[in-house]
Amino acid sequence: MADSLYIANLEKDCGKLVVTLGVMELLSRRIGRVGFFRPIIPGDGKEDNDINLIKQRYNISLRFDEMAGVSHELARALIAEGNELGLFREIVRKYGEVRRKCDFLLCEGPNIISMSEAFDYDISIRIARELGTPTLHVVNGRNRDVAEIQENIGVAEKIYEQYQCPLLAIFVNRIDPALLAEAEAEIRASHQGKPYRLDFLPEMKGFSMPTMEEIIEALGARHFSGPKAGLQRDVHAIKVAAMSPANYIDFLEEDDMIVTPGDRPDIIFATLGAIASRNYPSPAGMLLSGNLEPSSSMVRLLDGLDDLSLPIYLIPGDTYTVAQRAGEIKGTLRPHNEQKIARALGVFESHVDTLGLEQQVIETVATIMSPLMFEYSLFQRARADRQHIVLPEGEDERILRAAEILRAREVVDLTLLGEEKTIRNRAASLGLKLQDVTIIDPKSSPLREAFIESLYEARKYKGITRDWAHDAISDVSYFGTLMVHTDRADGMVSGAVHTTQHTVRPAFQIIRTRPEVSVVSSVFFMCMETRVLVYGDCAVNPNPNSEELAEIAIRSAETAAMFNIEPIVAMLSYSSGSSGQGEDVERVREAVHLARARRPGLKIDGPIQYDAAIDLSVAQEKMPESEVAGRATVFIFPDLNTGNNTYKAVQRSAGAVAIGPILQGLNKPVNDLSRGCLVSDIVNTVAITAIQAQAVKKQAWLQSAPAATTI
Repeated sequence: MADSLYIANLEKDCGKLVVTLGVMELLSRRIGRVGFFRPIIPGDGKEDNDINLIKQRYNISLRFDEMAGVSHELARALIAEGNELGLFREIVRKYGEVRRKCDFLLCEGPNIISMSEAFDYDISIRIARELGTPTLHVVNGRNRDVAEIQENIGVAEKIYEQYQCPLLAIFVNRIDPALLAEAEAEIRASHQGKPYRLDFLPEMKGFSMPTMEEIIEALGARHFSGPKAGLQRDVHAIKVAAMSPANYIDFLEEDDMIVTPGDRPDIIFATLGAIASRNYPSPAGMLLSGNLEPSSSMVRLLDGLDDLSLPIYLIPGDTYTVAQRAGEIKGTLRPHNEQKIARALGVFESHVDTLGLEQQVIETVATIMSPLMFEYSLFQRARADRQHIVLPEGEDERILRAAEILRAREVVDLTLLGEEKTIRNRAASLGLKLQDVTIIDPKSSPLREAFIESLYEARKYKGITRDWAHDAISDVSYFGTLMVHTDRADGMVSGAVHTTQHTVRPAFQIIRTRPEVSVVSSVFFMCMETRVLVYGDCAVNPNPNSEELAEIAIRSAETAAMFNIEPIVAMLSYSSGSSGQGEDVERVREAVHLARARRPGLKIDGPIQYDAAIDLSVAQEKMPESEVAGRATVFIFPDLNTGNNTYKAVQRSAGAVAIGPILQGLNKPVNDLSRGCLVSDIVNTVAITAIQAQAVKKQAWLQSAPAATTI
């Protein structure tokens, strides 16, 4: 079962809140801790009617600031700066934080009516894609015929397909009641076999009318006379009273809001007379324009009336402008308007198969993982049990910027290696603080002598001398590796300046491989738009044999599982199944046989071509019986040449985010960076290294824990 849902729209005034309310009512009956979240809220972000309604009605314990993502003002500023990635990253962060506090999180997308020209109209769907949530889409059926509704459904369907966003259901809302049966029958008939469900809701007469309370709040009107409370009566029309009283009352209708200048006592008297008479309708209220208070005698008269049911308010501005502003106000569902809430829920529950919708929600499994959501999950896991990571290249600008981010977000504890004065001056020139970051100079550190001895003892069987160890310790890669080896750090990340060989050689020599591992290998996490794939080995082993390929496959599957990616392993080759022959194909086929023998429960198949491994339609043609074909998440390349070029081709051509290489098989985690890495690459690799360190400690604890005894 998915643990979140997202309600989106592409059109304004679609009545999305009615769907939100109906779905929330359904969820609250079944799930204990249901939360609510809006990624973008109107204005400056201090108030939001939808959050207030859901929070109060369903007694949600979350604070307002937890339920609100970013303000419209901030979102607009970030997009204007060209920092859309920053906007999505902040939304993902806040979404992730609130999701951890709930059993289920219902998200409601931004109001299209409040979006400025700086926003693309499909931003709501793109947010849903980044969050990885199944989506309910609301189409506006108001004042549209069947063909127009069909067209809008088609547009929505194409956009969801374009962004690979899972579409669970489409609600067509606000359909003319006279058209409802015809529209539902025709649209259902033309959409048979679609993967999403369809529901249809009629327009509720007068539902979008504002209440007297909403009008006076929106206009900032000041009370003059009559009731102040209970202003929940809907206003059906705005009437300007400019005629004589005798003519005016003939145009008066039930639930009108009357706008007239404050110096027209005759209109006030006529309106009060209409209310008292059984022969005339009763208006909802009155606005006196010009901020003109009636005379003191009029005030005295009104004060003396018992049970005056006409709320009268004062407002500055001319009569025409006041009437125009009042006419632009639209009604909303408010927490204390029980009549409207009950009506909305009644319409939703009488027109929607709520049991069917509930079952579909239960059966839906979230399959989307955006790069930003993967990044957020890394930070959360690393932060949960903070590890100490050493960064040997402390004088590099990218390392310093990454250290500042990691420090500010409290992902790990850090040590930088290098000359302290140089690092501090460099950081200051970049405007970085580096508070709580330890800096060690390998050339003058008190740890030198102990590390020289440790290195000598670890490598003397290879014939090294203490003099060689003395010189080697000044090298930041050796010093950092020895910090990990002697438990002064939990992991190391390097390679922004140094070559891969320079980074990993000390780890191979000192930290070495785990006893059960025959070869150290590497993987890249390839963050596509909607999922994360694992590529191995793209950095370490040039021409692995069958034994080594099997080992790489097993370790890559373990790494995938460590990061909550279900390991479904494709052993790649230039042919699929039994279609090809030759030494290279047989090497892969033998590797599959060996891996299955060592890990009987592992989903693994090969040889298989990349298209058959990733595309289900191709898989059904080439390997229809395979449980891996078309579903693979872990891709093992036959050699370094193929793997390295493929990951770079996918990274550059498909816009994938490549995180790695991540080394696997060492006793403790050491990871290599590309010399062309970005700050974000460093940050993500450090978080991954911390999670690997957590796993190493957990495994050590399990091995040292006493076995249970049966008595």
